[in-house]
Amino acid sequence: MFCPLKPARQLFAAHDAKAGGGLSYRDAGVDMEAGDELVERIKPMAKRTMREGVMAGIGGFGAMFEISKKYKEPVLVSGTDGVGTKLRLAFAWNRHDTIGQDLVAMSVNDILVQGAEPLFFLDYFACGKLDVDTAAAVVGGIAKGCELAGAALIGGETAEMPDMYPAGEYDLAGFAVGAVEKSQIIDGKSIKAGDVVLGLASSGAHSNGYSLIRKIIERSGAKPTDLLDEQSLGDLVMAPTRIYVKSVLAAFQALPGALKGLAHITGGGITENVPRILQAGLTAEIQRNSWERPALFNWLQEAGGVADDEMHRVFNCGIGMVIVVAPENADAVAKVLAEHGEQVSRIGVIRASQPGEAPTVVV
Repeated sequence: MFCPLKPARQLFAAHDAKAGGGLSYRDAGVDMEAGDELVERIKPMAKRTMREGVMAGIGGFGAMFEISKKYKEPVLVSGTDGVGTKLRLAFAWNRHDTIGQDLVAMSVNDILVQGAEPLFFLDYFACGKLDVDTAAAVVGGIAKGCELAGAALIGGETAEMPDMYPAGEYDLAGFAVGAVEKSQIIDGKSIKAGDVVLGLASSGAHSNGYSLIRKIIERSGAKPTDLLDEQSLGDLVMAPTRIYVKSVLAAFQALPGALKGLAHITGGGITENVPRILQAGLTAEIQRNSWERPALFNWLQEAGGVADDEMHRVFNCGIGMVIVVAPENADAVAKVLAEHGEQVSRIGVIRASQPGEAPTVVV
C-alpha cells in the first residue's frame, strides 16, 4: 500500500465569503500528511520482503516482477481474499498486529495447493479516517506474512474515504500471484482409492467461521481475558493463520510427484473443502479421533451447543491443510513436513463412494 491517496484531482469548493475562504482536502476529511507518514513507516517493512524478480515496487503507478528463468513453462496462479468478520474482534479488542498475516495467508495458502510458489502480494486498506499507528500495525502483519510465505510485498493501496467507515474501523483485501511449472501443477486427478489423507495442524480458527465465533462469545458472555488451556481466549481466537508455504514447497522439491492433491481448509471447513480435489466416485473418510482437537474448538462446540456436522462444515477443527498421498509415500512426506516445522497427522483414507454418499465424511 504505497500510494496512500490518489485523488483523480484536488478537491475544490467555490469561495464562500461568509465561510471566510475555500475548502481544503483536509477539511473534507482526508489527511494527506498522515498518508505520507504511513508510507515512510511501512517502507522498511516492505523492504524486508524483497526477493529476486522484483523490478519496481514502492513509488510507481504499477509494480513490476520478472518471472525467474528457472521456469520453462511458467503458469501464473493467483488468489484474492479478505479476513472476514475476524476484523470485528480486531476492532473490539484492539488487536491489529496479526490480522495482516491472516490476509496474506488466505491467498498464499490457496495458490499453494496447486503447487504454486508465491511470488508477490498486494494489499488494499480502506478506512474513513487514517490512523497511522493502526495502519502501520496492520501492514506490519502483512509484511510478516509475506516473509513467512517468501513473497514480496510489492505494492498496494491505502484509501482514506470519509463517511464510508465508522471511526476506528477499516477493511482489508489482498491478492497473491505465484508460479508453477506447467508439468508440475497439482490438480488431484491422480487421487485414487487407497490413498492416504494427511492433515497439517492449524494455529487456531484461522480466518473462518468468525460470525459464529462472535455469536458464541456474545451469548456466553466470555471475555478476551478469560483463560482456556492456560491461554487467554483473546490470544487463541486472534492467533494468526498459519502459512504452510515453505514446508509444503520443501516437500514438493524433496519428493517430486508425491503430493497428489491439497486442500486449504477455509470457509466450508473439512467437509466442503476436501471434495474440491476429489474426482467423482471417491470419498475421503476422515477419522475424527486421529488428531488432537485444540481446546478452542472444544470450547466453541460446548459454549455454542454446535452439532458435530456443523463444526466440521464451518471450522477447520485443528487441521488447516489436507494433503493426499499414495500409501507408500505417506511416511516420507510426513517426515519432510515435520522436519520443516509442521505437526502432521494421518487423518483418513480415500475410498470408493457408497451410493448417495457425500464426497467427504467424518466418522
